[in-house]
Amino acid sequence: MTWINIVSFEQAQGKLKKLYQRVVGPDGNVDNILMAHSLRPHTLEGHMALYKNVLHHSSNQLDKSQLEALGVYVSLLNQCDYCVEHHYQGYKRLIQDEVKAQALRNAMQNERLEDVLSNKEMTLFGYAKKLTLAANSVTCDDISKMRDASYDDGEILEVNQVVAYFNYANRTVLGLGVNIEGDILGLSPNDSDDPQNWNHS
Repeated sequence: MTWINIVSFEQAQGKLKKLYQRVVGPDGNVDNILMAHSLRPHTLEGHMALYKNVLHHSSNQLDKSQLEALGVYVSLLNQCDYCVEHHYQGYKRLIQDEVKAQALRNAMQNERLEDVLSNKEMTLFGYAKKLTLAANSVTCDDISKMRDASYDDGEILEVNQVVAYFNYANRTVLGLGVNIEGDILGLSPNDSDDPQNWNHS
């Protein structure tokens, strides 16, 4: 599950138990990436808040499937199989189109995004790649490209935060040896603004 000790749902007490009860899915499942925080529940709480607000807040203007696709792409760039598999399943569930989902994944893996994305969408994915692999080379021109493609600054901020979040999550997973054993892939909280509401979809 991970290279460090974790506290299971059944063993959890106090604050950790309350946090687990908030995010638990079917059959008492808590995602391994969340259980990796179990020895320090305060970092779990921070991760949960960041994830839910960046990806699943109703005030986001970009479509959730597009944000999930960006997360899959960042995770592929980082070779984080755990996050790729989780969020690819989430993306597929959102768009309900197996063929389209597989075409996008193939394009990502083969660096042929232009085969499936519009020029407008390419500006977001180009920014995501640069921020992931060469963050210190990002310039104002990269922001301008997204603006010129008709994304407003709030939408650009959403993209920035999703890319930054997935780089954080990927490094949590890769740095602690988190794997998908026992996880239910592709579940995600609904878009409620209530941080306590993690009803899964």
